[in-house]
Amino acid sequence: MKDKSHSRQLSEQEQVRRQSREALDAAGVNPYPYEWPVSDYVVPVLREFEENVLPKTAPIVTQKNQKYHGILKRHHNFSSKTISLAGRLMSRRIMGKASFFDIQDSTGRMQGYVRRDDMPERFYNEIFKRHIDIGDIIGIEGHVFRTRMGEITIHVSKLELLAKALRPLPIVKEQEGSVFNEVTEKEFRYRQRYVDLNVNPSVRDVFIQRACMVTAIRKFLDEKGYIEVETPVLQPIYGGASARPFKTHHNALDMPLYMRIADELYLKRCIVGGFEGVYEIAKDFRNEGLSRFHNPEFTMLELYVAFKDYQWMMNLVEELIGSVALTLHGRSSIQWGEEEISFERSWPRIPFFEAITQKTGHDLYQESRNKILEVADSLNIETSPSMGIGKLLDEIFSAAVEPHLIQPTFITDYPIELSPLAKKHRSQDGLVERFEMFAGGKELCNAFSELNDPDDQRSRFEEQLHLRKGGDLEAMEMDQDYLRALEYGMPPTAGLGVGIDRLAMLMTNQNSIRDVILFPLMRPDE
Repeated sequence: MKDKSHSRQLSEQEQVRRQSREALDAAGVNPYPYEWPVSDYVVPVLREFEENVLPKTAPIVTQKNQKYHGILKRHHNFSSKTISLAGRLMSRRIMGKASFFDIQDSTGRMQGYVRRDDMPERFYNEIFKRHIDIGDIIGIEGHVFRTRMGEITIHVSKLELLAKALRPLPIVKEQEGSVFNEVTEKEFRYRQRYVDLNVNPSVRDVFIQRACMVTAIRKFLDEKGYIEVETPVLQPIYGGASARPFKTHHNALDMPLYMRIADELYLKRCIVGGFEGVYEIAKDFRNEGLSRFHNPEFTMLELYVAFKDYQWMMNLVEELIGSVALTLHGRSSIQWGEEEISFERSWPRIPFFEAITQKTGHDLYQESRNKILEVADSLNIETSPSMGIGKLLDEIFSAAVEPHLIQPTFITDYPIELSPLAKKHRSQDGLVERFEMFAGGKELCNAFSELNDPDDQRSRFEEQLHLRKGGDLEAMEMDQDYLRALEYGMPPTAGLGVGIDRLAMLMTNQNSIRDVILFPLMRPDE
């Protein structure tokens, strides 16, 4: 049998399920009804009956006892409350005139018990046993009791099919402490996340934690009095970071547009406009390769606060990240692989060139490009003629220093060549007031004392154009409107960018960015 809408050959199970769907139609059972009156959820039900209704010392019944109904009546071992759940059928054990099954909703999994004599005539034998399959979505009503094995179970008085699954789930099975059919193949999990979420409950927990993390960040910033704003995704000139953009075209205006690579320049326009503190949690897009730490579509928090500098921002970051850890884990430390990472304040603050010297033995502060290139070659770092001093230093730092920054660490005072939007250092030539925060061996935050001198900013843009002409396709474009905004006057400002995906990786102990993005970009499925 083939899928009517595709040339794909159906598996034996898929054929059986489509035949069941046809049989349901013939029996007058709609396999896709419109609603179900959900009033309860698995985890709250289990918690309520565990704590308040059914102590484990109460009279119990067996799954196989043929006088089951009489035992229930004699011992009253179930609540009088009727509950109504809906979820996916994850397993079932048919035992003649009665069956046990597991139902899984958005909160968890619970056992159900259904008897032939409690169902409408012929429903149990002709519908439930023959045409409802594992993976189908069902609604159930009933009362709760505890089995001899101690498992809280719903005794079903009403059951309805809510959605017929035409493809079988790769159901995970456990037997004598061993797990079978576990869905671990990454390619499958990322491409079919909807399956992954159903069969791997821990994956759903990761994304719940991510959502809680974002909520905690937003609450922290709102309580500080900062205003959440929205800035354009489609921009006539991209800027705010060193990256290649995705390009598109607006037909009505007949003009090219770029998907933003950062929110920075528009948020700083808001500071020019009189906002004292603004932030945005938003999608950015960079036309770059994929890796464990990079996805072309990613989420950033950017925050800008007037009248502050990068030293003040370091203190805020310590407070922010510490509060997120406390919210998610109830403590200031987290587990990261085999490491325990502590966010107890205060974190080390190491100047950029000092960190390189510690790991390589070379002091590269104000060294020539030839000397820096020589050190890069000695470290077997791949280079190209288009790389300026800043790019070479960044590659050396990434290779020699970054992987060793496991505990939270601020790297400060970067070379001016690496930071075209940061203010010159107030006391050291050739540096800017910038920090990056690292933990777990990767950069999580980037922050500046923002450059607000329009003439200095123009010269930095011009240097970026020079690098671009030399072949650096990630160099920034000239943004005349942003320069015009600065000419109206921007107060001293501290700016921050936080990689939400990387922070989620750290907080949920995941080693790939694809494990914290619901639907990561993948190559076309062959």
